[in-house]
Amino acid sequence: MKIPASFPPSRRAVSLAFLANGFVMGNWTPQVPVQAERLGLDEARLGLLILVIGIGAIVAMPLVGAAVSRFGSRRPVLVLQALLAFALPLLTLAPNPTAAAVAVFFFGMTMGGMDVAMNANAVSVERRLPKAMMSSCHGFWSIGGFAGAFVGGPLIAALGPFGHTVLVGLVLLAALVPVSRALREDRDDRPAVADAASEGAPAGRSPTRGAAALAAVAIGGCALFGMVPEGAAIDWSAIYLRQDLGADIATSGFAFAAFSATMALFRFLGDGIRDRLGAVGTVRVSVAFGIAGLLVIALAPGLAFALLGFAILGVGLSNLVPVAFSAAGNIEGLKPGIAISIATTIGYSGILIAPSAIGFFAGRFGFPPVFLALSACLVVIFLLSNLMRGADRAAGAHARETVAAE
Repeated sequence: MKIPASFPPSRRAVSLAFLANGFVMGNWTPQVPVQAERLGLDEARLGLLILVIGIGAIVAMPLVGAAVSRFGSRRPVLVLQALLAFALPLLTLAPNPTAAAVAVFFFGMTMGGMDVAMNANAVSVERRLPKAMMSSCHGFWSIGGFAGAFVGGPLIAALGPFGHTVLVGLVLLAALVPVSRALREDRDDRPAVADAASEGAPAGRSPTRGAAALAAVAIGGCALFGMVPEGAAIDWSAIYLRQDLGADIATSGFAFAAFSATMALFRFLGDGIRDRLGAVGTVRVSVAFGIAGLLVIALAPGLAFALLGFAILGVGLSNLVPVAFSAAGNIEGLKPGIAISIATTIGYSGILIAPSAIGFFAGRFGFPPVFLALSACLVVIFLLSNLMRGADRAAGAHARETVAAE
């Protein structure tokens, strides 16, 4: 996809970082059944291995957050992208489940840490633009996920598991060159932003601040419930296609490819949709599409219907998390950085940890009932959708912040 020339270089660089990160995740999905078979793992044991990815990410997130606060986000993005290039090859070389657990822990740390750093950099770039851009950044992540999932299976079949991961690592290292040239250096921004945020802040804890913190937690919960079905698509779609629908290795990644393609398209359309429907309306319509997609997946009689279901699910989940993060950043009575960190930490735990629980229940009840049960997550988001109203203030808030900074 051609990036418009009106994008400043810093926006292009952080968008490419999102795309590269998504590309790795997309290539991970067709590796899941291959590595499970190689290591002799059933659904429950594979779920535990995936849980280790989440643990690695949770360990890395506060460490990377501290690094961002000290050095800015630019250096952590570059370092973690370089380290991520070696994560998947290490997994394919692991001789046993114990060594594989160490490799996926490293994979989780680099993926989760880079997630925090590149989102922080995107926020810094966004503050200097008249409109929000978080949805489009996540859209580039989805494009990367689509590309990785689409080519991953055929590349495994052609090059073998190790050759596939080496090629993915080389692509990631090559992407470092343009990212490093234009990625925004936001270290010098932080004191001014912190001072501005702290002016006039009441001393001690107040009911308003406590209520704002609870709102951030609730919005983070919405992000979490939006990411749980996304985690299912990332980590279990390929196994579902192979185990229940008889797909081969070459086509096992197509479910996540369909999911990522529609998610990417509707993330790029998300700002316009929000302008027309408002944040609350956008979330409610998205929830309806998400539930419809899960129903089609669970009841699919064959591969074609399952792919259609994952495509519909991508439409439904595309803008839930970006809207939630925008709403968190505009909670009154709480610093945007604090609110976003609360929401992102809670939200990302859904995509990192919940898939292990999905594997546990799928091993006992099968995948169709699990996909049906995931609809309950989206019902919770619908019930809490009024919390997203603050996202409609995002563009104006960013514009005012830019003017104030100048």
